[in-house]
Amino acid sequence: MPRSVNSVAKRARRKKVLKQAKGFFGRRKNVWTVAKNAVEKAMLYSYRDRKTKKRNFRSLWIMRINAGARMHGMSYSKFMGGIKANNIELNRKVLADLAMNHPEAFEAIAKKVKK
Repeated sequence: MPRSVNSVAKRARRKKVLKQAKGFFGRRKNVWTVAKNAVEKAMLYSYRDRKTKKRNFRSLWIMRINAGARMHGMSYSKFMGGIKANNIELNRKVLADLAMNHPEAFEAIAKKVKK
């Protein structure tokens, strides 16, 4: 019996990977073995950095809240402690947005926390 190879599926697999490698530099975009490794590594980075992005944004929100709180004479920890004590249910993302884009609203919250 003759040897059977499934070239159609093989070509489809390779095309899929080469399509994912579109935009890569040099041989990483058009040589199968190099592209396969590059795409695999890129997938690992994208998975890892989806987690890292969440950390980075939380850090950014904390910096913005801290800057806003210090403009009203409080530290970040005192401000967040006051938020919890006064049962203000706003998360860091919203508080950071208020501190940046709506300073008068943030000031109202800061005054309530200070009391």
